[in-house]
Amino acid sequence: MKLRELLDGLEYQCPSGLETEIRDIVYDSRKAGPGDLFVCLKGAASDGHKYARQAVENGAVAVLAEHEVDAGGCPVVIVENTRRALAYLSAAYFHHPADRIRVIGVTGTKGKTTTAHMIRAILERAGIRTGLIGTIGVAIGDRIIPTENTTPESYEVQKFLNDMIEDGCQCCVMEASSIGLRDFRLAGFTFEIGVFTNFSEDHIGGTEHQSMEEYMECKSMLFRQCRTGIVNIDDPNWQGIVRNHTCTLETYGFSPQAELRAEQENLIAKPGYVGVHFELRGRREMPVDVDIPGHFSVYNALAAMAVCLHFDVPDEAIRDGLNTVKVKGRVEPLSVPGNYTLLIDYAHNAVSMENILTTLRAYHPNRLICLFGAGGNRSRTRRYEMGEVCGKLADLSVITADNSRFEDVNDIIADILIGTKKTDGKYIVIPDRREAMRWCIENAQDGDIIVFAGKGHEDYQEIRGKKYPFDERVVTAEILKELGQTV
Repeated sequence: MKLRELLDGLEYQCPSGLETEIRDIVYDSRKAGPGDLFVCLKGAASDGHKYARQAVENGAVAVLAEHEVDAGGCPVVIVENTRRALAYLSAAYFHHPADRIRVIGVTGTKGKTTTAHMIRAILERAGIRTGLIGTIGVAIGDRIIPTENTTPESYEVQKFLNDMIEDGCQCCVMEASSIGLRDFRLAGFTFEIGVFTNFSEDHIGGTEHQSMEEYMECKSMLFRQCRTGIVNIDDPNWQGIVRNHTCTLETYGFSPQAELRAEQENLIAKPGYVGVHFELRGRREMPVDVDIPGHFSVYNALAAMAVCLHFDVPDEAIRDGLNTVKVKGRVEPLSVPGNYTLLIDYAHNAVSMENILTTLRAYHPNRLICLFGAGGNRSRTRRYEMGEVCGKLADLSVITADNSRFEDVNDIIADILIGTKKTDGKYIVIPDRREAMRWCIENAQDGDIIVFAGKGHEDYQEIRGKKYPFDERVVTAEILKELGQTV
């Protein structure tokens, strides 16, 4: 593809070289090769403009930048914002895949991952092949492709959309993070549907957002880039999120004013299943069971159903999708032979731990047992807080290792215990995480709910700078086999 074709629709300055043939687009100078266009991106830690010459020496035949750079005589295209330009270039390079697949974006402080998986589960049940981009990676069919960010860089987004089309997908649902929206990773195309789950304080400070106002503004960008916006009308911030929107709006929630609403919510608890039931009212009416616990699961389910009604899916697909949906590492149930419930969750700070334990406490378990550790080379305050929260809310804390990184696991545990000992909560310490998991399984009682917290979707443990395989699903299966317990 010629450079001129890639730049179509963008404002730019380029005195010469527009007929240069471009093989691919790269934004890491180390990955540049013959025939590539190198895009200079400014990041928190480095500035790609400094590496333009290196990219050219590696074979790049053109450079896109925000100011003049040393490009060794290659054409230099000047644009106002290279991140935004990269999104448009990438869409053009992959022949605008969003025009050939229906794209759904989900934004909000919490619930993005679960809502996205619910949408996919329902659509797939209805026979609509659907890809997913989010926290756990990219899902295309049975393949999971790891990614570094919830919302990947724009080039990867466009590539994955194209890959999904080639795989036969008719739809893609993706988590639209505030950082991804801010950094134009999702620019260059229009979402069929945008979803807002909720808004609360998060991602403030450092390299993230400078204020709650900026955070909200970034979230709101989705509703100037979608055809239909679906919003949680019960969230007090919803009007700020949709300020200056350019889409058609639809609402969901418990409010009588919601176009799609839930009524008669009640919890469902039985061994291996902690979920919620409610009656759907409004644009569609039916009873619904969700195999994920808690009040927020109702909101996530409502958002997913509001989306799927645009695909005219049958009631059966909605009910089956929500009653069987599994989100890796998010209150994920594991099959066990005993009369108790075992869950894996990504809760790895005090706020998320408080949320999951409060949610599960409402199910009145015989005992609520939480196994957790804390990450090394991270804030010690986080450890104190986690220890205190778990000590207050769990019947038993099983304190163990997480990703200790370059710290001694016993030092991390000592910090956790400072918080735990502020409470009257019972606890035991088992530094080896596998042994701690085994202890929980061996000592489980009827009616217990046991949570392995902190690892979630991760499939490794990081110790002394090295990552070792550690998938709690696999480890649990191994322990059950060792104990002679069959599911």
